[in-house]
Amino acid sequence: MTDKILLDVLKGKNVNRMPVWLMRQAGRYLPEYRRLREKAGSFLGLCLNADLAAMVALQPISRFELDAAILFSDILMVPYGLGQQLEFREKEGPFLEPVTPDNIKNLVWKAEKLEPVFGTMERMKQKLPGHVARLGFAGGLWTVACYMVEGRGKSGFSRVMKTDVECPGFMDRLMDILNDATLEYIGRQIEAGAEAIQLFDSWAGLLKGKRFRKRVLEPTKALIEALKKEYPGVPVIGFPRGARLEDYKKFRDMTGVDALGLDQNVSVDYARAALKGKIPLQGNLDPELLVTGGDKMKESAAYIMDRLGPDHIFNLGHGIRPETPPGNVAGLVDFLRARQRQHENSRSSV
Repeated sequence: MTDKILLDVLKGKNVNRMPVWLMRQAGRYLPEYRRLREKAGSFLGLCLNADLAAMVALQPISRFELDAAILFSDILMVPYGLGQQLEFREKEGPFLEPVTPDNIKNLVWKAEKLEPVFGTMERMKQKLPGHVARLGFAGGLWTVACYMVEGRGKSGFSRVMKTDVECPGFMDRLMDILNDATLEYIGRQIEAGAEAIQLFDSWAGLLKGKRFRKRVLEPTKALIEALKKEYPGVPVIGFPRGARLEDYKKFRDMTGVDALGLDQNVSVDYARAALKGKIPLQGNLDPELLVTGGDKMKESAAYIMDRLGPDHIFNLGHGIRPETPPGNVAGLVDFLRARQRQHENSRSSV
């Protein structure tokens, strides 16, 4: 056992309470984040300022009783490290120069461009309390490829979906490039202090059947196998957001992940009946309930706790929304902790 309950769960150890962290727990809903974002001048500038990014990562730990802090960065740092032009526009999101069969040769991985990101993790290691686990992360290869080919975040990703059908060799080559870059990117995070990794395959739900296997399952498996060969003690949480229920099960069974993150569309009862047991699960409170707060949020959180047990990692089904009141996050965490203490007291009195 360690003093970091999240790592104990990820490594299959018995625990007496459920670890808690929240995707996008550091971000726009916090006023102190917005002040640092303004100081940095741009979102990309903030990601590439190790001192400020580390401060952002620590902000929710100062406010809430959480069991992990996640690196403050972005899944598009890998395209940036490959030399792709990247810009984050206010209220519009990321814009990239689209990768095509004609310009893919220009992608050259330069890890030195991302030294500030690794520096952020080093500062987190120095400053985090001893019981708080340090999480690194990267985008799933399919998801990052979607942004790189599409040139921006766009519902449907029509360009990349068409390209995948018409130019499969190009997509194969891009996925190979991403595998090599992401492997080194994650490895550098681990060497800087990351104790576990989350892979955000945010657009896994675009695919199904053979295409899901080819672009999500197989690349994830290859990446994790290579990662565990180099860093065998570092667990990986996979999050194939939007995947079909049967594809969640395939992702669990075929990729080698150590824990499976669930979005809010996976029912807790299905998770208990069909997914729980082989590896820990993570999730999956609806972020909209965190926006509204109150009894419905608490009822849903209690249901997750009761049905999935202490070896579950409590989290959201997606990231905290910008309009979320910080008081609702505090209310959720306080509710979870109080309920855990009640359970512990009731067991000790038996």
